[in-house]
Amino acid sequence: MSIEAVLFDLDGTLLDRDTSLDAFVREQYERYAALQVVEKESFVKRFIELDNHGHVWKDQVYQQLIHEFAIQDVDGSQLLEDYICNFQKYCIGYPNVVEMLTWLKEHHVKVALVSNGFGQFQYDNFTALQIEPFFDKVLISEWEGMRKPAPAIFNRALAQLGVTAERAVFVGDHPDHDIRASRGVGMTAVWKRNGRGDMVVEADAVIDDLAELIDMLRPNLSK
Repeated sequence: MSIEAVLFDLDGTLLDRDTSLDAFVREQYERYAALQVVEKESFVKRFIELDNHGHVWKDQVYQQLIHEFAIQDVDGSQLLEDYICNFQKYCIGYPNVVEMLTWLKEHHVKVALVSNGFGQFQYDNFTALQIEPFFDKVLISEWEGMRKPAPAIFNRALAQLGVTAERAVFVGDHPDHDIRASRGVGMTAVWKRNGRGDMVVEADAVIDDLAELIDMLRPNLSK
């Protein structure tokens, strides 16, 4: 079956969120003297632990940090607002993201983003990568009123692209929200492993670098 569209998750798939978050947290620490009652590496390490790869929203992260480290003279709402306004400045894409997307568009493959998260925040992070022109559709859970792993958001994206699930590939890093869910609606699911070689995921294919998609898809494009 030939492939007509590729749909992507954002965090951990196109956006190197771990590297981006580390850079943001270090810079925020330097800008807020109130945080410096804690040793820098301890603060950064604990922030990243509490964040849990983005699965815990930052209001809870900041509240816990303030409590654990007895931080005074700044409250969680200030730090959260700073995060919302400034995280996009530190967003870094994975290697070869532009080259891979360029290849897809040169071969007339439709491209969409399907991301969970708060609408404007995720969209700002997405546009910070400067890859928006490659995308035909962008679906973010808050704006769509539905979120992965619900089949409805995948089906909406496919309908907007005008492509059947059998002719579409989904690329993501989350075993359930991305891989199992996209396979459930009939798409070919490609797992971006991100160094988790010891994890077993029932994907149709596995990649470590976005450039690997090119060789993977080349034999399956519509003629």
